[in-house]
Amino acid sequence: MENATLLPADRYVVISKSILTDIDRDIIINLYQPLIGSFAVSLYFTLWNDLKMTSFMSNDLIHHHLMVVLKSGINNIKIARESLEAFGLIRSFLKEGSLNEYLYEIYSPLTPSEFFNHPILNVVLYNNVGEKEYETIKNRYKTPRFDYKDLVEVTKKLDEVYDTSKFTLASNLQDKTSNNILVSERINFDEILSSIPKGIINEKALTKRVRELINNLAFIYNIDTLKMTELIRSVLNEYGNIDKNGLRIVARKDYQFKNGTLPTLIYRTQPDYLKNPLGDNSKRGRIIGVFENTSPYDFLRFKNGGKPTARELKLLEKLIIDLELSPAVVNVLVDYVLRKNNNKLTEGYVETIASQWKRAGLKTAQEAMEFAEKEHKKMIKKETFKENKTKSPTPIWFNQNIKDENLSEEEEKELKELLKEFN
Repeated sequence: MENATLLPADRYVVISKSILTDIDRDIIINLYQPLIGSFAVSLYFTLWNDLKMTSFMSNDLIHHHLMVVLKSGINNIKIARESLEAFGLIRSFLKEGSLNEYLYEIYSPLTPSEFFNHPILNVVLYNNVGEKEYETIKNRYKTPRFDYKDLVEVTKKLDEVYDTSKFTLASNLQDKTSNNILVSERINFDEILSSIPKGIINEKALTKRVRELINNLAFIYNIDTLKMTELIRSVLNEYGNIDKNGLRIVARKDYQFKNGTLPTLIYRTQPDYLKNPLGDNSKRGRIIGVFENTSPYDFLRFKNGGKPTARELKLLEKLIIDLELSPAVVNVLVDYVLRKNNNKLTEGYVETIASQWKRAGLKTAQEAMEFAEKEHKKMIKKETFKENKTKSPTPIWFNQNIKDENLSEEEEKELKELLKEFN
């Protein structure tokens, strides 16, 4: 942690950790400026400009140079620099001395698709600019989709064109990668322990995983240490340990009570770059469209025939935030489980399947549907030896062709209702 006071005479050097382009400049202005402000953006562009003289590393400079260029005091520059650090655009290093020396690593921003699929930045932008402006910005970066249905890829691979044994790799080339966005601890755990009597809380209750959960909840629901201490006290069990699920519930309820709504993640639809190409008008293609263009909240609301329960909202939230499943994959999962589990979203059953799908790296509705079908076939093979087994119900989309003559009257009705509701 930096304790030294930043002075105008302190020296600094900027190092490029990415290949910065004019496209990055556009992304910084449109996506990051609403989050960090125009002054922090000006500082970023100034550090970038310092680099241009020598490409990957600047000359030795002093912070007074930044004060002159930006026409601002040194404290404002420090605050702006910290904003850039918080959003992964620079990393700062300090060597203390009679005059301190700083090294600033500058990184390119996330790509638009990465930004809009980021569980934190996406929501922060929405909350900062509002729904109308958010949609305007998002549409600006919407990637055109093309129908590849009748096309066969004929692209040659590198080893089909060149003798790769003659190639040597340069080790000093820089990747166009962004700095990781680190969410530091928002909660003072020492203060929590000192505020709750030892006889009530077990000092070993704050394990690494519990601390991570607390910090994540604090970030998502904007909870400070004092409020978090109050919430933790309300969910301690008889052994002085923290009920993690209970903490999720009270944190969510507290946020909902203050704001009248929940964080917007469960109301998001599938990001464009994870959607199927346009043009597939088959029934299966239209079902995929439903999964892709419906938020998990709305999809479950349709399946329930009414508003999801608090328990179901918590489960959706967990699938998206903790397991990082995409909205379309969550919708496929919900549809699959309701069909297989007698219209019940049993938490343990859902989480078991969700964990398997996360390990499989499923990102799209198509991938999730095909994976579910494959796993179902494995299960059927294992059960062939059982006597008097009943056929397990499956979702409509298990039938790749979804031909009308292969559907029961009940399935045909369900399909029509699904497509009518969302198309």
